[in-house]
Amino acid sequence: MPTFTATDGVTIAYRVWERESDLPLVLLHHGFIASGETNWVMPGVVAALTAAGRRVVTIDARGHGDSGKPHDPARYGEARMAEDVSTLVDLLGAPSFDLAGYSMGAVVSLLTAVRDRRVRRLVVGGVGAGVVELGGVDTRVIGGPALQHALNTDDPASITDPSAAGFRAFVDAVGGDRAALAAQAAAVHDKPIDLDAVTAPTLVLAGEDDPLAARPEVLAGAVPGARLRTVPGDHLGAVREPAFVTELVGFLGAP
Repeated sequence: MPTFTATDGVTIAYRVWERESDLPLVLLHHGFIASGETNWVMPGVVAALTAAGRRVVTIDARGHGDSGKPHDPARYGEARMAEDVSTLVDLLGAPSFDLAGYSMGAVVSLLTAVRDRRVRRLVVGGVGAGVVELGGVDTRVIGGPALQHALNTDDPASITDPSAAGFRAFVDAVGGDRAALAAQAAAVHDKPIDLDAVTAPTLVLAGEDDPLAARPEVLAGAVPGARLRTVPGDHLGAVREPAFVTELVGFLGAP
């Protein structure tokens, strides 16, 4: 897997599927604990986009997948990850690109779209009112001490919060670096995002049973001209629904 060096020296991994297309590159940014492989390849999103003739790139965020995994929270945060996205687009020489992010990656994508005018179309999935009200992923559902404990403990049986236990099980299933992920959890974005500054046509895509994407209409209403679509599924399941893939590919395929 190719890599590049971020502005602060962290190694960032990415993968490209080359296609000839008149439409821009599609860049996909995964959620917390996941990777480009687990969030976008395995559910069939990359396959659907390449079948539609799109050139696609996935990025493994710092602390995730095949990217570098420092354990210092100062190296993390969605704003830092947004810098990595723009650096990768610079490297690829793309004059414009379509951007889709899920959960943590949705926050990264919104921060990128606020400052990087090369974003032509934007899809944000797995988030809702928390972005408007808290500035990021909804930590009222999962975050803070419960998540930190779940990531740091050597005794999974000591985790009493069901949501935190689910995230710990996910980490263990993918062989994630718990210390690196705890560093990201400590640096999660919690400041207002200037959503009025998003100029790219935007699709908010949420699972109907996703507590982390509660009240997605609040987010859609805060992004100028954004569309809202809901699909079946909870936070981990919605991205695997055929309707999710159909909505994403269809929206990004518009001229």
